[in-house]
Amino acid sequence: MKIALAQINPTVGDFKGNLAKIGDSAARAAGLGARLTVFSELVICGYPPADFLEKPSFLARCRSAVEELAAATAGLPTAVLAGVALPADPGSGKAAVNAAVLIDKGTILLEQHKRLLPFYDVFDEQRYFSPSKGQKVVELEGLRLGITICEDAWNDKHFWQHRLYKVDPMEELMGQHPDLHINLSSSPFWHGKRSIRREMLAAIARRDDIPVLMCNQVGGNDSLIFDGTSMAINSRGELIGQAKSFEEDLLVVDAFDSPVIATPQDDDTEAAYRALVIGTRDYVRKCGFCKVLVALSGGIDSALVAAIATDALGPENVLGIGMPSPYSSSGSIDDSRRLAQNLGIRFEVIGINGLFDEYREALAPLFEGTRTDTTEENIQSRIRGVLMMALSNKFSALVLTTGNKSEMAVGYCTLYGDMVGALAVIGDLVKTRVYAVCRWLNRDRETIPPAVIEKPPSAELRPDQKDTDSLPPYEVLDPILEAYVERYETPEAIAHATGTPLSLVQQVVRLVERSEYKRQQAAPVLKVTSKSFGMGRRFPIAVTVEV
Repeated sequence: MKIALAQINPTVGDFKGNLAKIGDSAARAAGLGARLTVFSELVICGYPPADFLEKPSFLARCRSAVEELAAATAGLPTAVLAGVALPADPGSGKAAVNAAVLIDKGTILLEQHKRLLPFYDVFDEQRYFSPSKGQKVVELEGLRLGITICEDAWNDKHFWQHRLYKVDPMEELMGQHPDLHINLSSSPFWHGKRSIRREMLAAIARRDDIPVLMCNQVGGNDSLIFDGTSMAINSRGELIGQAKSFEEDLLVVDAFDSPVIATPQDDDTEAAYRALVIGTRDYVRKCGFCKVLVALSGGIDSALVAAIATDALGPENVLGIGMPSPYSSSGSIDDSRRLAQNLGIRFEVIGINGLFDEYREALAPLFEGTRTDTTEENIQSRIRGVLMMALSNKFSALVLTTGNKSEMAVGYCTLYGDMVGALAVIGDLVKTRVYAVCRWLNRDRETIPPAVIEKPPSAELRPDQKDTDSLPPYEVLDPILEAYVERYETPEAIAHATGTPLSLVQQVVRLVERSEYKRQQAAPVLKVTSKSFGMGRRFPIAVTVEV
């Protein structure tokens, strides 16, 4: 039997659009001879729907969408397996179930609910969903199908050293002797996850001695990015098909007869860039916009954001703005102009010297007797924020913030200044990874001007300022931040592992904890690591932390 894995990019709440994509893919799959077309988890309503799941009207629309899908595909020779949220039983205490529905010739053959409901990082499914009470194998054309939904396949005791759940839904399914395991996923991307996912599914296939097919969502929804990379693995754990990463795709395989293919080599630097491109594109377009603004400082962060935006939306939809202050170097404008020429985007300059003078003059009576400090530095940043938002309002363009993860971690950013904007495009890339991505981007031709990559990082808010005036070198800082922010390691463990003095690690940790109030007012961060700033990392603001 030929089976199609239809990897599409749904939008939360766009039932009409999602059903159209599902119908189109099913029709194309049927034309390629597929008897079954598989879609991703919650594809009909979009993932993640969050508190829409608390609305009875939303769940009622989910149910009617399933009926519409059954009617629309009744004449196709392919069955459809798709994910959707549905109302839970009244006595369950929850609003919804996370379901997979198998539809063939207009008839619903199976409604399988998700059993394992993740509650870590960005996931909060126990808030909304009632778990399945059991698993059931369903038959199609004599083929016995074991169907799981995302997390249901992520609890193999032979693969994971530490399991989060006592039960493994696949063990229950295997007692019913399925011929094939099909998993519907909406599995967000982070560095290294594609290979982990592939290895895990291969281990399940070998353990159970049956092929495993996984269809994963692709595209961006708010902070989350889904890489797709749907795959088919034979009973020996060998890859027999893999869909594209970060693109919609339709993969047709015969789980029992397709030849083995080479395992693609995953490049996480390339993947980070491609993830941020699709995440930016989908955030802007799904929010109803088409144009963006980027404040170009001549630095590497704004250069990378501009490059991502250009690939995401086209150069005609990106406007770069230079806003030199009294402390801006000549290179800040020259390098920004060269970058804009390389990208083919429009570049405009708004000098802020006069505005800065007027702010200081207005504040002079109240500031009398005080010393110049970061207050005056931040005024420059906030002037720029006001100008960017004025342009945003006038031209209906979203402002993309340009801060990286290192800066957000230690608070090296200005509230209502450089933090102003709709989306933190590189807020999950530490500074050293920003450099790595830019060098990858320049691998064949100059995109980022060499001077931008080579110059010492500086906010240019006071004479001869360098980032290292306030922070350790990023080669020292970033490993500390990755260990503390992403892996929750202790200062003592970090100092031992990195060879960094404990006092410096503790200093960095204090900066991280003191800056929580800024991060909770920041624009949404596109997630590309296992632990990003945002909904997956939840800490109080008013707290005293012993370091």
